[in-house]
Amino acid sequence: MEKFPMTPKGFVALNVELKQLKSVERPAIIRAIAEAREHGDLSENAEYHSAREKQSFIEGRIKELEGTIGLAEVIDPATLSGAIKFGATVTIVDEETDEEKTYQIVGQTEADIENGLLNIKSPIARALIGKEEGDSVEVRTPGGVKDYEILTVAFK
Repeated sequence: MEKFPMTPKGFVALNVELKQLKSVERPAIIRAIAEAREHGDLSENAEYHSAREKQSFIEGRIKELEGTIGLAEVIDPATLSGAIKFGATVTIVDEETDEEKTYQIVGQTEADIENGLLNIKSPIARALIGKEEGDSVEVRTPGGVKDYEILTVAFK
């Protein structure tokens, strides 16, 4: 099976979510189902059906998290250096608009573009991999071709 690259921070976040689901959410939904059962006829009991639906979601998410954690390859960016690769924090500038953006290249399970966490499989990340400070890159995106200059590369 294919391993998922992940930062230590992303790995911890998944484990925290898994622990929350197993120790808080799962017991709470089991209690809610038991209470709903006490109200009688299950075929017309909206509380029961809602609780069962939520239980299904929680169990599915637990299974998904356990699978992801089991296949995680944790890579600490602080131990890396050199050209851009997984874990690098990169500041780029759009050569047309002079707009600067800073991204950390992370695995797909922890990607969050709004918070500067760029999926390693995204067009921008793929274009940046292997490049260094001062290089220019051409990125083909669904919105067209963009040219960026790499200002800084850091591993932290």
